[in-house]
Amino acid sequence: MPTRPKPSAVIFAKGMTALANFYQQVAEMSEVHRDPDHIVLDDAGFQLVIHAIPAQIAEQIQIAAPPQIRDETPIKLCLPVASLAQARQLAAQLGGQLGATDKEWAAGGFRACDGHDPEGNVFQLRELAT
Repeated sequence: MPTRPKPSAVIFAKGMTALANFYQQVAEMSEVHRDPDHIVLDDAGFQLVIHAIPAQIAEQIQIAAPPQIRDETPIKLCLPVASLAQARQLAAQLGGQLGATDKEWAAGGFRACDGHDPEGNVFQLRELAT
């Protein structure tokens, strides 16, 4: 029996359902909880909580297409995937983007590439190096 909750991160989202769908598909996570203000995704020892921005605040937020990339934040999620190539295709289909293959790099037994989600939040995806 666990003695502590799983580690997690929270992303505040204007479009909670769309953003949860993005991470669920791109990062191969499972939905484990949903209520009107939260969707919790899980992958083994980590949970990602997509938290709805209150409607009165969300109304004032404009998300461009493509979104303005929020690259000046001090935190970046790094999530594991089975395939960067597959994640790249899914990200593009779901309104985000993973950098081109020439932007990938390798270290510590994995290949990595940065990207952004449909709301402009920067993330990094990692696959095991072969």
